[in-house]
Amino acid sequence: MKRTLQEELEKYSNSIPLDKDYRDKLFLKMVELQKRDKPKVALVTGITGQDGSHIAELLLSKGYEVHGLIRRSSTFNRQRIEGMDIKLHYGDLTDPFSILWALKESNPDEIYNFGAQSHVQVSWETPLYTAQTTGLGVLNILEAVRVLGIKPKIYQASTSELFDGMNPPYNEGSEKNPVSPYGTAKLYGFQIAKNYREAYGMFVCNGILFNHEGPRRGVNFVTQKIVQEADKGFVNLGNVEAERDWGYAPQYVEAAWRMLQQEKPDDYVIATGEMHSVKDFVGYVEKACGHEIKIIHDKGYDRPHDVPKLQGDASKAKKELGWEATVKAEELAKIMYEQRNSIKH
Repeated sequence: MKRTLQEELEKYSNSIPLDKDYRDKLFLKMVELQKRDKPKVALVTGITGQDGSHIAELLLSKGYEVHGLIRRSSTFNRQRIEGMDIKLHYGDLTDPFSILWALKESNPDEIYNFGAQSHVQVSWETPLYTAQTTGLGVLNILEAVRVLGIKPKIYQASTSELFDGMNPPYNEGSEKNPVSPYGTAKLYGFQIAKNYREAYGMFVCNGILFNHEGPRRGVNFVTQKIVQEADKGFVNLGNVEAERDWGYAPQYVEAAWRMLQQEKPDDYVIATGEMHSVKDFVGYVEKACGHEIKIIHDKGYDRPHDVPKLQGDASKAKKELGWEATVKAEELAKIMYEQRNSIKH
């Protein structure tokens, strides 16, 4: 039977007399050495979603032990993480006790909070739920960490929806003026993360990620909707003149991981630096599929208040993280179309 560190120390003490102070120092050193032999542990919220599944895959490739927080649901929604060696814990960002339990069970070195109600249009229909999950959910994680007295590094997934779209491009210091319940909830999450970083010395980074897509994106997002309906030859859309800075999701979660490898926590914009309209994206998918896609305007997809233009300036991330987007909108559309059946939507 494998002996504990305490038992090993008792055996060593019996063979060589040790004074108490030296014995205590030796024990702490042995604990430190044992920790070095263990893999890093990460807890990921929103692990069944696009970003959560990509960060889990990345962390596993780097030798991490990965834990995920998942909600109990009547439908099975784990296709994005199928086959991954992940330890799952039932919980919800609106339930502080479940977060405390998941943290106690996993004792993570790093936390990646990708969990949220993350659809802008849906936030207009469910503003309270959006505020509770996307905003207060961040507070629940931070407060649970503080109460437990643990010191993990924390990544908070922020968004380009912090900005009103009137004066792009946007960097970390740009004025934040969200125009949707989703953006407002994310602004609360962004600011409370900064508050806890400054007040309690927590290692918390806000990643202000501009739009990022891929084959794992849900069908209720415009890029995936266009891709999935391309073969029908038509697609129902809302405002096709809206311009966005679209990047490739796997590259964006790499940036999130790099943030937590820094010596000091900070906030970073992650973006390609290019703007393309929804209409442009339809054109890129047309090029990928080889035929025309008719755009049908559907008022049901129009938002009460839409952000006209979003473009990010990721020069700080390039300088400090060594990160730069290489996949831009046209190549992204091609990847998504070619892998449109890679997971069940």
